[in-house]
Parts: sequence; C-alpha cells; structure tokens
Amino acid sequence: MYFQKKRVIAMLLAGGQGSRLKVLTEKTAKPAVPFGGKYRIIDFPLSNCVNSGIDTVGILTQYQPLELNEYIGNGQPWGLNKTHSCAQVLPPYERHDKKSGWYKGTANAIYQNIDFVDRFNPDYVVVLSGDHIYKMDYSAMVAYHEKSGASCTIAVRNVPLEEASRFGILNTNPDNTIYEFEEKPAKPKSTNASMGIYCFTWSVLREALLFDEDDPKSSNDFGKNIIPMLLAAGHKMMAYPFDGYWKDVGTIDSLWEANMELLGKNPEFQLRGGKNSTIYARNSALPSSYIDDKATVVDSFVAEGCEVYGSVKHSVISVGCTIGEGAQIEDAVIMPGVVVEAGAIVRHAILGENSKVCRNAVVGGAFKPKEKKKISVTSKGAVVEANAVLKPGDML
Repeated sequence: MYFQKKRVIAMLLAGGQGSRLKVLTEKTAKPAVPFGGKYRIIDFPLSNCVNSGIDTVGILTQYQPLELNEYIGNGQPWGLNKTHSCAQVLPPYERHDKKSGWYKGTANAIYQNIDFVDRFNPDYVVVLSGDHIYKMDYSAMVAYHEKSGASCTIAVRNVPLEEASRFGILNTNPDNTIYEFEEKPAKPKSTNASMGIYCFTWSVLREALLFDEDDPKSSNDFGKNIIPMLLAAGHKMMAYPFDGYWKDVGTIDSLWEANMELLGKNPEFQLRGGKNSTIYARNSALPSSYIDDKATVVDSFVAEGCEVYGSVKHSVISVGCTIGEGAQIEDAVIMPGVVVEAGAIVRHAILGENSKVCRNAVVGGAFKPKEKKKISVTSKGAVVEANAVLKPGDML
C-alpha cells in the first residue's frame, strides 16, 4: 500500500484512565468525556490539527476505548477521511518481538507505533495530549521549531509562581533555548510550565525512543525520560511560548471551571468565532431545542435536542436534555441525555451522561467565593431518587 510522505504528522495520546475525574470516567475514556454542551474533550486537539493543516493523526487509545473509537470513526467530522489523510485509532497490540502489551508510558506508546509513523516518513512529529481544552495553531509551532533547528520544541505557558511546582518547569535562556528541565520542582527556578505539547524532529525522536525502550530502569515517559535524555545528550531544545487559553481538565474542579469559563459575553475561552479556529465534532443530528414560555434561561448554553421548562442560570445544558417544570439549574454542567424532573434543584454540580434527577431531589449547593469548591457529581446513567439529597461534594 502506498503512503504519501508527510512533512508533519500528529500523535495524540488518548489512552489515560483519567482516575482524577472519578465517577465520570468509570465507563468512559477521559478524552471522550463531554464538554461545552456538544463536544468531547478530544474534539479540541483534533480540531487544532485540522485547523493547523495536519491531516494525519494517530490516536493512541487504551482505557475504555469502545466509546472513543466509535466517536472517532473514520475521522469524517474533522475532515480526516480523505484519500491522503486519516485519523487512525492505535490501540496496543501483540508484536513479534514481545515488546508489546499495554502502553507503559507516553514514550512507550509512541515507541509501539513507530511502524505507523514510519509509513509517512515525516520530518516532524507533533505529540499531543487528549485531555486539554485550548485552541492552538500547531503549524506556527512547527515553523518555529524548523527555523530554530531544534531537535525538540516544547510549548510552555507562564503560571503563577505558587502553582509552578505542580508542573514540569523548563528553565530557559533569553533566546528560549532550554538548558534545564525540572519535573514538579519544590523550588522552581522559573514559571515556564510545560503544556505537554511537543514538536520533535522525527529522526531524533525515533532514535531516542529505541534507546529508552532498551533501558530497563526507564519509566518510558516524555517528561521523566525522553526530555532529560535529549538535554543531557546536548540536543538543542526550544521553549515555544503560548499565551492563549489552555486548561488541563483532568480533575472534577478543572472540568467544571472550564465549562463555566465558556459563559458570559466575554468568556475566558471563546468557542464562537475566530479565523481558522472552528471546533469540529460529531453531529448529534437532533432537532432544535424547545424553551417553554414559563422557562427562564440566563447566561447559559443550551445545545440542540433539549426541552427546558424550568430555570437555567449560568449553566451548560448539553444535547438531548430535559429540564422539568419548576426545576432549578444553577452553575451546573449537564451532560448529554440528562433528565432533571420537576421541582429538582441542581447547583454547583456535574450531571453525567444519561443520568436522572427525580422530582424534588436536590444535588449540590452554594459555596462562598473564597471557600473550597465542592462540586457534586453523578456518574453515567445514575439516578438520584425523588426527594433525595446529594450534598455538596458528594458523588453518586
């Protein structure tokens, strides 16, 4: 079979368990978790690839892959199903050399798919994570990488000093060359946090992956092993500053916050508009939503296929939901297919797909501005019985 040579391809790491999202990922891979009313988390890096002119994407899946695989399909919603383009799902598989099985780390996941990358003989490989919400032009990063003559370029963003110890920190010279990498340092020397977005010269990365795989002491991880290895070997490495919106939605709090940051006239993250920044998704093909004349909808998203009879304030209502008469929804993320019956109250909560809050039940509650957030969560298909109370921070 003939495979056209590509200047750039992307490898999208989408196999993580997402345990910090707790009940939301018990039956769903983290990249397949709904977001923003009509999207899935994976729609964002996939759409970024398309908008950046990258038409070949390997998607490395592992944990709970069925729903994610079905969602991606042949890549048609993102225009990745043409003759010389693809969105290829790459699960772990048995190899003749026995160096196979579950992906042991981010680097091992790419190592196990070297044959896939080699098919396209790319000059550069962009390595992405499947659990971040952002818009980014990867082509600008690749051009920056190529012009600098680097072996590896890492996207970075400035974070507050008090938060820097949570990230991999890149210490750089004035020209953005990296001279040191510290993984979650107790006393960070800079605030340049790695975003987990890499551009590699493929020949260099390929050699590093082979060497890393032969090291029995390696964790087979980009941050812990590949990046320090290349630095120690004297490879030129660059930091690529990014000042746009970016959020790791790997926790309940961050997922809720990212959804809330979509709302308002001037939201922190703008889904609407923007040249070459459309976020594509699989179309639910549902009819337009119905908003009853007794309903109240304020500062909220209401996706297609919904019926709203109650009150919705500062919330995200996903596709195919029903909000009953007298129900109150406030500061909440309602995922696809949820039913909130008459008289129920939902505040500061995330309701998982196809869950149900029965009549007069209460989920969550208010918290003071400086108080630690306590987001209540229901799992996929969960039922909060009539008149029951799910307290702030509780999960079902």
